[in-house]
Amino acid sequence: MRTGFRHVFVLGMMSHVTAFDTDALERSVPRYTSYPTAPHFTEGVCGATYRRWLAGLAPDAPVSLYLHVPFCDELCWFCACRTQGSRNYRPVSRYLDLLIAEIAMVAELVGPRRPVSQMHWGGGSPTILSPDDMVRLAAAMHRHFPSSRGAEFAVEIDPRDMTGPRLDALAEAGLTRASIGVQDFEPRVQEAIGRRQGYDITRKVVEGLRERGVTGINIDLLYGLPGQTAETLMSTIEKVIGLAPDRLALFGYAHVPWMARRQKMIDESILPGTTLRRRQAALAAQMLREAGYIPIGIDHFAKPGDAMAKAAADRTLRRNFQGYTVDSAVALIGMGASAIGSLPQGYVQNDPSTAAYQKAIEADELATARGKAFTADDLARRDAIEQILCHFSLDLDALRARHGVAATPVIEVAEAIIAAAPQGALVSGPQGFTIADDWRAHTRLVAAEFDAYFQSRPARHSLAV
Repeated sequence: MRTGFRHVFVLGMMSHVTAFDTDALERSVPRYTSYPTAPHFTEGVCGATYRRWLAGLAPDAPVSLYLHVPFCDELCWFCACRTQGSRNYRPVSRYLDLLIAEIAMVAELVGPRRPVSQMHWGGGSPTILSPDDMVRLAAAMHRHFPSSRGAEFAVEIDPRDMTGPRLDALAEAGLTRASIGVQDFEPRVQEAIGRRQGYDITRKVVEGLRERGVTGINIDLLYGLPGQTAETLMSTIEKVIGLAPDRLALFGYAHVPWMARRQKMIDESILPGTTLRRRQAALAAQMLREAGYIPIGIDHFAKPGDAMAKAAADRTLRRNFQGYTVDSAVALIGMGASAIGSLPQGYVQNDPSTAAYQKAIEADELATARGKAFTADDLARRDAIEQILCHFSLDLDALRARHGVAATPVIEVAEAIIAAAPQGALVSGPQGFTIADDWRAHTRLVAAEFDAYFQSRPARHSLAV
């Protein structure tokens, strides 16, 4: 294996460490749930822009709905999401009124017959809502988007919040897929990250969902946590496999205390180093493969018959702000404070401040605070990055056919990567390249080579592995 070599980046500047340098795995790079990434959004995209973009959607173009609930009973130290703790339910109830008002406002802009392919409640913790408010929110969603009935409906669930009445309410609301955070079942790791959640609590929630007919179960795991060892992670995965989820996500813990101040509560001296993180990731992936799960992209696994496994096989897998998805909707409409939406014209993000969000919605205005309008170059690079993250490959002929002359600089980057790659790192051909199995830990680094914003104006991100 060759390491440590450099190459000249095609934009005309000396490159950083090449994507295939072993030491580059200690670099911080985006996860690319979007391109351009959120640090490069600007205030030039506002509510008026968003109105125009919504009006520009074809009448029969399907959309996905994302509703953000930014509240938690208590804040976990490891989490970098935009959330706020609330031990008083009154702010939550008031926020729900605003969210329902925004749903009505957006529905009026896109039309009552708008097809809906997927719905997702995220946070924070949507399961902080009372059972009555869960039903109320779902009813509002279905009332203003009637075609949402029958669409896949997923909710992020904190098992510590769940009660029988909450499970009943989610089932009544039409839940079809639950996404459950586990992280690690080891008590000392939970103590180190400020989240105490035993295996029995999680198991009872999974069983309760299935008893109510919710068959889609996703479980999220983390490696690289403080105090975590290969042994604690393997023990957790063994327990999770016993729960038989349809899909799993295996994320590397993103330690970003400059962005998430609560992470300063974490003792950095007990964080696993890069070598241990890589070992944890490899062992976890091996266990999941041996249990019959199919690897999906860089950090997901699914049962062979699952729709996500099928999408990976037939190359229809997509990537958006929720991560990997089988959804083919042309637009993702985000609602709630800090929620991000994606439309053919660009990205929009609501104000992250609940106070500012409230002020906008009460004034019957969209709460859009910033975003990014796509250029032709953005679209070509986004396409390339999505191909790499979803399929570990890039088809240059298909890229040229879709984007014309805008694909030219992207193809030049690909050619430079092919020329600089160590022997065996890429399988190259006349149409493009595929990252070899043994080098897939470098996938985010390869994707970053196509990121014009990251190369010229780098922002701080999580580690590559």
